[in-house]
Order: sequence, then C-alpha cells, then structure tokens
Amino acid sequence: MPDQAALAAPGIQAITVTSNPQGGQEYTVTIQILALMTLMTVLPALLLTMTSFTRIVIVLGLLRQAIGTAQAPSNQVLLGLSLFLTFFIMTPVFDKVNSEAIQPYMDEKITLTTALEKASGPFRTFMLRQTRETDLEMFMRIANREDFQSVDDVPFSLLLPAYVTSELKTAFQIGFLLFLPFLIIDLVVASVLMSMGMMMLSPMIVSLPFKIMLFVLADGWSIVMEMLAASFYV
Repeated sequence: MPDQAALAAPGIQAITVTSNPQGGQEYTVTIQILALMTLMTVLPALLLTMTSFTRIVIVLGLLRQAIGTAQAPSNQVLLGLSLFLTFFIMTPVFDKVNSEAIQPYMDEKITLTTALEKASGPFRTFMLRQTRETDLEMFMRIANREDFQSVDDVPFSLLLPAYVTSELKTAFQIGFLLFLPFLIIDLVVASVLMSMGMMMLSPMIVSLPFKIMLFVLADGWSIVMEMLAASFYV
C-alpha cells in the first residue's frame, strides 16, 4: 500500500522566490528551465533577426533567380548553406557570448539575468555595426523615442526592426549587382536570336548554358561566399 505521506506530498513548486544578501531576488531552477525552454521556441526568429542569416539567404535566392535555374540548388541546399555560413560569420560573436555569459553561468558565477545581459552585448555590437543610422532614426521617430544619449541606450525593441530593415536593403543591393552580368548575357542572346529570325525560340533556354558556364569559369560560388562573409566585417 503506498505511503500516505508520499501521496499527500505537494508537487514541484512552480515559483519559489528567495532574497539574496544584495536585496535582489532569485528564482528556482524550475523557472530557469521553463524560461530556457520558452527561449528555445523563439530561436528560429532570433536566428532570422539577430544574425547574418537574412542577408545570406536572400542573396543566394536572388542569385539562383538571376542564373535562371528554377530549383537548382534546391531550397534545402540554400537554407543549409546559409545556415552554415551564418555560423561561420557569427563565430566571433558566439565565442564571446560563450566566454562571457554561458560559461560563467554554467559555473554558477553569475545569475541567469546577468548572463542574459552579458550575452546581449556582443549581439548588440554586431547588429549596430550593420544597421544604418537612417533606419535606426526612422524607428526612433516612429516610436517617439529620440531622447537617447548614445546608441548603447537604444533598446532591442528598436534595434531589431532597424537591423532587419538594413539587412533587407543590403541584400537587395547585392542581389542587384549579381543580376547585372547575367542580364547582359540575356540581352546579348536575345539580340542574336532576333537578328537570326528565331523569334519562337526562348532566349532563356539558350542563355542558361552560357550563364552557368560563365558562373563556373569565374568560380562564382567562391566569389559570392567570400563577398558575403566580407560584407559583415569591412
């Protein structure tokens, strides 16, 4: 027969708040795990908004459209390539977050709140370097928050949309430059076909092998990868 005391024992407490000697409050491990599990659900959104992923995946998508190949490389390949290139570019930021926030927290030298504050610092520095002042000023004007003494006082609620807007602008500017050489090939092929009277033949079909050959001979993938990586640390 089960122990009556065990049956009467209460379950795991959801919230337990204790006061520390400095006058602050600390939460139980249960709440910390709940907060971490909640954070895991928003990791995809954080990946899109706080790293280099947005610029990379848009540029690669525009490059595929400029070449004229509908599904080569496939979406899975582009997403995987964008993800690993993002990890490569963001490695200095991740290493700094690990040394300043994650490891001290794992060693119980700092609290969870302090670890989150220290982890946000490297991301804030990275995002500020890629954010245009005009975009940041626009969101400050929309929010009616123009009383900041420096950019370090700008909250994430304003920095995140400004950073994403700047990334979209930069990605489309790079995509425009990538379109130009392939557009020239399309124009040349279309002019030749028109002069030969082959109006029923699609210029896209004829120009596609030439665009692929040009891209391969110019070592296009290496150039694009190098250009994307260098664009974040110039």
